[in-house]
Amino acid sequence: MDTAAGRMDTAASRMDTVASLLADPRALASELAGDAVPVLIDVRWRLGGPPGAASYQAAHLPGAVFVDLDRDLAGPPGAGGRHPLPDAASFQAAMRRAGVGARRAVVAYDDGDSMAAARAWWTLRYFGHEQVRVLDGGFSAWTAAGLPVTADVPDTAPGDFTAIPGGMPVLDSGGAARLARSGVLLDVRTAERYRGETEPVDPVAGHIPGAVSAPGTGSMTEGGRFRSPAELAERFAALGAVAGSPAGAYCGSGVSAAREILSLALAGVPAALYVGSWSGWVADPGRPVATGADPG
Repeated sequence: MDTAAGRMDTAASRMDTVASLLADPRALASELAGDAVPVLIDVRWRLGGPPGAASYQAAHLPGAVFVDLDRDLAGPPGAGGRHPLPDAASFQAAMRRAGVGARRAVVAYDDGDSMAAARAWWTLRYFGHEQVRVLDGGFSAWTAAGLPVTADVPDTAPGDFTAIPGGMPVLDSGGAARLARSGVLLDVRTAERYRGETEPVDPVAGHIPGAVSAPGTGSMTEGGRFRSPAELAERFAALGAVAGSPAGAYCGSGVSAAREILSLALAGVPAALYVGSWSGWVADPGRPVATGADPG
């Protein structure tokens, strides 16, 4: 029965979910002035450049440390795709250099589309860190709020984070193929790439047979902030992704799909990431490819 108390409990649960996954710029500024200061990692990055390090050197959040997505949040490109998982030892070393500790919260941010920040969130969660959030709206929202930035590089004490794989569900190519048939596998690339009309990066155009087209930009508002959990839940339900049913996502190389996994988490829908994504799928010419608007 729909009661006022039930609606209040649902609203409170959604607020708790948002607070555990996203950091509001002004709320984060208050945290940075308090005693329990989170580790800030700047993961500004764009496919094809310009390098995020230059943006970091020009201005960043006070106390933030730059983390390179290509070097620190992915392994070398190859059969596993353009941005495969880094090995645990390499990731652990990178996070310790950034000052990440096992018991200290982390907030990741990028320019504002949350793709790179979500990849940092997902990778940290996969390797066992339980207190990771994404700055909602990123650097753009921070500066739009009139909050301070600096060019000073902090003297960061090494962290003690230990990377233990398995904290988030993942898909390999076989798992992605099965999920596309037995559950919901969301393809978050543009509709044109999904249909196979264009492929600007990878050698083969099309999509994984059975996958559903779900361009990832629908998770964001025009201001670069995430939509509300209720809006996201409605959007994903229309695609067949609901709590209690198997769901997963992929993109070109596992970066923008990480943002989709975060969006699904905000909507209350646990989902697995196909890290290799399309670049990993087409690395094997024997894997089937579908084209057109239908899942296939």
